[in-house]
Amino acid sequence: MNKKKNTILVVDSDPQTQKMMTIVLDEGDFILIDCLTGKQAARLAVSTKPDLVLLDLNLPDMQGIDVITALREWSEVPIIILSARAEDSDVVQALNSGADDYVIKPFSADVLLARINASLRSSAIKETGKPELVNGPLRMDLVRHEVFLNDDLLPFTPKEYNLLRYFIIHRGKMLPHREILKEVWGDAHAEDTQYLRVFVGQIREKIEKDPSIPALIITEPGIGYRMEIAEIAHLHEQAVLKLSA
Repeated sequence: MNKKKNTILVVDSDPQTQKMMTIVLDEGDFILIDCLTGKQAARLAVSTKPDLVLLDLNLPDMQGIDVITALREWSEVPIIILSARAEDSDVVQALNSGADDYVIKPFSADVLLARINASLRSSAIKETGKPELVNGPLRMDLVRHEVFLNDDLLPFTPKEYNLLRYFIIHRGKMLPHREILKEVWGDAHAEDTQYLRVFVGQIREKIEKDPSIPALIITEPGIGYRMEIAEIAHLHEQAVLKLSA
């Protein structure tokens, strides 16, 4: 059984669409979060930070266009419209408001999955300039949410993945506890340094040769953490070996 990776927020009040999305997204190896209204979508987008949003234009409490506008005030998350409205004016308005793609109902499951994967890939490239992050033997596939060490696939939970991703993007930089917690977990966890310490320990167990003497993720006492650039990490590791010899 494959481990689910990317999280998709589905905003649609139609029971048939919701049922189909459960089947399609499960087959595509995605985590599904669903809601019925635009207000719920805005709250869930903040609290769950989905990797992609599937959005109907006709919602019980507001128009999907208004949801796009609200999300675009603070987020670049990919948004794909799922709608029975096939008029050119509807498509143009949605895309001009900030949607990334538009799929007309009824749709093929294979076509939707292809559109989702294409949007996820484009989003990864837009943020980092490429679909993967590499730091020496450590590699992250940003589209499939997979982590490799020396080409061996490692088992990572979604939160571990997001934390490691933040470290690699900012490798070589000292990152304060509060900054990491706010960016990865949100403002509500800005003071949970013990929480962060636990997750850093779990990641070290998976990527460090000796987790008790980490060379990749370094602790900055009283401040935060820093992911070393691989070449520097190697030099650090060699120095530790010489001292212990």
